[in-house]
Amino acid sequence: MLKTLVLLLGPTGVGKTELALRLAERYGCPIVSCDSRQIFREIPIGTAAPTTEEQQRVKHYFIGERSIEEEYNAGQYERDALELLNNLFAKHDVVLMTGGSMLYADAVCKGLDDLPSVSSSIRADVQREYATKGLSWLQSEVQRLDPAYWGEVDRQNPARLAHCVELCRVTGKPYSALRSHTAKERTFRIVKVGLDRPREELYARINERVKQMMAAGLLEEVKAVYPQRALNSLQTVGYKELFAYMDGQYDLERAVELIQQNSRHYAKRQLTWFRRDKEIHWLNANDDYEKNCNSIDDWLRADSVQEE
Repeated sequence: MLKTLVLLLGPTGVGKTELALRLAERYGCPIVSCDSRQIFREIPIGTAAPTTEEQQRVKHYFIGERSIEEEYNAGQYERDALELLNNLFAKHDVVLMTGGSMLYADAVCKGLDDLPSVSSSIRADVQREYATKGLSWLQSEVQRLDPAYWGEVDRQNPARLAHCVELCRVTGKPYSALRSHTAKERTFRIVKVGLDRPREELYARINERVKQMMAAGLLEEVKAVYPQRALNSLQTVGYKELFAYMDGQYDLERAVELIQQNSRHYAKRQLTWFRRDKEIHWLNANDDYEKNCNSIDDWLRADSVQEE
């Protein structure tokens, strides 16, 4: 039987962490994170990284392993994750991966396209224009140069927007036209599980989690990294809003409201992305962990029989 990667996906705040821990304990395997921000050690509160206690329950990878000063992207993650999985599958028949970063999950499951390199001068030009004209300029450029990509990209993510503009300038073609959408072969099978909740319930959980983050010291965490606020690793929900508060753009109450609002919008985009993938088995997230674990066991057995 092929080694199996169980990929547990879902929007922010849906409740992936506890189910992932229960599954990993059941299978006797580690958890591999596919979260593009939890990999940075300086920002555990705002990224809802697993706590010390949770990491003591189960071994985690790609949690707090890098500094926000380091550049890290989906291409690097694909290489690092595949190397790690190769090593883990030597010891385990099943490995669990979980997270909400859509591009990181796709990098492992499908692989990324081999794209042309971007010269340092073009990258510097785009970054200079972004620094001068702001996020709205990046958004309008992507919308103009590549309407197809504009329809699916996270419009609040300057790194992805800038990457699109850079490649459009390098090739003279839309970035979306450069992507093959052809999945690469993997040496292991993948069983995808998606968690969801009724929309009002999910949004209420997100609002409450933001309050808990603030109580846990999110503002102090943001203050500590404020001098580095221009880094790509910090261009994410929770940090951008509190940086703006610290710059005097609005008061703290409004900043918290915006974090909640932007987190809800991000969850909606995540679900839209995941819903396109017909390979995902969907579960209603709840506290019946035994039932959900049993359902995943059934899917593993069913997929195994189909492959045989």
